[in-house]
Amino acid sequence: MSAAELAGIVVVGASLAGLRGAEALRRGGYEGPLTIVGAEPHRPYDRPPLSKHVLAGELAADATGLPALAPLRARWRLGQPTVGLDRADRIVRLADGTRLAYDRLLVATGAEARPWPAPTGGTLTGVFTLRGRDDAAALRAALAAGPRRVLIVGAGLIGCEAASCCRDLGLAVTVVDPNPTPLARSLGTGIGGVIAACLRDAGVAFRPGTQVRAFEGDGAGHVVRARFADGGAIEADLVIAALGATRATGWLAGAGLRADAGGLTCDAACRALAADGTPCPDIYAAGDVARWPIPVYGGRLVSVEHWGNAVEQAGHAARNMLAGPDDQRPYAHLPAYWSSQFGINIKAVGLTDGADSVAVVQGSRASRRFLAVYGRAGQTIAAVSFDQARWLPAYADAILAGRPFPPIRDATDRARPESLAPGFPSPRAVSADEFAHA
Repeated sequence: MSAAELAGIVVVGASLAGLRGAEALRRGGYEGPLTIVGAEPHRPYDRPPLSKHVLAGELAADATGLPALAPLRARWRLGQPTVGLDRADRIVRLADGTRLAYDRLLVATGAEARPWPAPTGGTLTGVFTLRGRDDAAALRAALAAGPRRVLIVGAGLIGCEAASCCRDLGLAVTVVDPNPTPLARSLGTGIGGVIAACLRDAGVAFRPGTQVRAFEGDGAGHVVRARFADGGAIEADLVIAALGATRATGWLAGAGLRADAGGLTCDAACRALAADGTPCPDIYAAGDVARWPIPVYGGRLVSVEHWGNAVEQAGHAARNMLAGPDDQRPYAHLPAYWSSQFGINIKAVGLTDGADSVAVVQGSRASRRFLAVYGRAGQTIAAVSFDQARWLPAYADAILAGRPFPPIRDATDRARPESLAPGFPSPRAVSADEFAHA
């Protein structure tokens, strides 16, 4: 369609945040036109099971749909990427030429897997990324075919979860990462070393301090090996590039917003900021794509790729979209996430950035059942548990209250604290997220 369609509220992103934001709009009393646009052809689905149950074959990729929590009465435009935004005329442009008019806009486009560069083997058959439903379905089929060796590039959460799944399937797997341990940049080497031991005990060949330069293929264009920066190589007929993600903001280029690969910058009320730093009263953002000032960490700009934030921020943005200009409430959220790998349930609260102290306050690293707390300048800023989450909510409260590090000294099951060096790699080190640009 060439003419702009009926205005109302447009949600760009048929994601968890997009769905929950649309539902919150209806629950908040919005009765007008509501359009949900999605680049993928699927209704919103749950992403956490993709790297766990779907890869393991325990759940079909098309069985991950999110339940509807409120009547939407929405018009869906699926399978149509958004390619542009005209703020002056309040028009969203789709790839098929459709122009959607809006009165208010919720940006919930999330993030995209960082691909391996094409010039160094990214287009070879057998090289996979894992972000969406179709990615998971294709990767599951490839794993079920029984590759001789799986190579996982990047030892972050997705890389480690995929490695755990591959070993459960009985597949030979190697994980490479330029850092000293898995999750070194988010948890530090003292805690990351526990995950390294889990990898090795499970039969994963873990190669820290290793950087992949390129993949090589056979005559049919299928990957057969990876070349390392140090001149070495490894044979592999299936590669999972777990390089992190970039925010899906490309369609906002030229719209005069503070948007880049790190996200769409918002104010405390989730309103998108124009290039001059002023909030746009008709454009809000939520979920992975949003970059906002987080109160508990002094208003530092962050973007958070976690399930709980997508739900909470979407609801908060929807509330503010329906409120007046003098009733824009700030969004306060403490990031939290969980991961299941190698039989261990890992849960974390807070952000470890800048931590100068780490202490194991319950359990022990040797038992792989423990709770560790992170501090900065004498204040508690984050905590992580390995099958020891009983006190994690109490530490979440301590983070929000700005209590000293470590704050809880009278827990009945408290162990003698084990102090650790934080062990975060130098900012100059190449991270898994930077592999693709090395």
